[in-house]
Amino acid sequence: MSEEMNQVEVKNFEIGDSVKGQVTKVEEKQVIVNIQDSKLDGIIPISELSSLHVEKASDAVSEGDELELEVLKVEEEALILSKRKVDAKKAWDELQQKFETGEVFEAEIKDVVKGGLVVDLGVRGFVPASLVEAHFVEDFSDYKGRVLTFKIIEVDQEKNRLILSHRAVVEEEKGKQKSAILDSLEAGQVLDGTVQRITDFGAFVDIGGIDGLVHISQLSHEHVEKPSDVVEEGQKVQVKVLQVDRDNERISLSIKETLPGPWANISEKAPKGAVLDGVVKRLVPYGAFVEVFPAVEGLVHISQISHKHIGTPHEVLQEGQDVKVKVLDVNEEDQRLSLSIKELEEKEPDNFTDYEMPEETKGFQLGEMIGDQLKNLKK
Repeated sequence: MSEEMNQVEVKNFEIGDSVKGQVTKVEEKQVIVNIQDSKLDGIIPISELSSLHVEKASDAVSEGDELELEVLKVEEEALILSKRKVDAKKAWDELQQKFETGEVFEAEIKDVVKGGLVVDLGVRGFVPASLVEAHFVEDFSDYKGRVLTFKIIEVDQEKNRLILSHRAVVEEEKGKQKSAILDSLEAGQVLDGTVQRITDFGAFVDIGGIDGLVHISQLSHEHVEKPSDVVEEGQKVQVKVLQVDRDNERISLSIKETLPGPWANISEKAPKGAVLDGVVKRLVPYGAFVEVFPAVEGLVHISQISHKHIGTPHEVLQEGQDVKVKVLDVNEEDQRLSLSIKELEEKEPDNFTDYEMPEETKGFQLGEMIGDQLKNLKK
């Protein structure tokens, strides 16, 4: 009677049937399973435990686990079963839905292989190296065991092809962050930033998830030949927002606007009466502009260039010439400096009125000269 029942039960199982079983023994290369409503043992070969390569059966299941399985082969004393096939069937439906909705989900990196990473989602998922991060990664060895967020970018059940991307998630988050920052920015704001890249025309500064351009003309109050002369990558800086173009996602920044101007405290640096070294920068018909501090120029009026009468400043000065000047007046608010070269030069006698005679002879000589002139008039 018992043998007849066993034969009936064995005959009732067919290839492709779904069964439930409990793991009773985990061997190195296979797993023994107790099948519900059956006296037959079930055997799951190690190759049918997972969609990924498994070194030991214990890496995939443990004793006591309840499993859903598919019959691969019916033998006299056992059923050959697959956990992998059941997992895959469930997985493809779920993965297709995730793909269609663009769902972001977490998964553990099971292996690092040539060209990318491998995850187990019931089926083998592959993450190409170019889709792991938004930046270049040279070595992925420390990624194994890490949990990352992913989006599915390609799913094809017939070809057993599943391609995932962590980079897509990162870039999407950056995009949202960028939009939020753009919406919050207003011209005139002063922010902390970090120099990210330096180009010939300026420097790109990260202001918290988005880069803005500091044009070379906005790096310093002084003339800048090369941006790398005044800033370096990784440098922390303060910047002022000049303009926000939300449509084109462009931000114009200034470092110069956050720095003290060249005229700041000029009254202390160049008080009235101070003598300063300077360089003639420009000659104009009415005088000369002399730079006494970087980006600070004062005017030497033509009347303050020389004790001698001159028709144009070019007669005694030339651009680039080093000179000493005396501060006649300083106006910090209007950014004006009145300077003099003449005040520092000795006046040379060039006519009678300039000649200084000794006190004791002044009266005598003057009277004598007047007398001589009167005699000549009488004649």
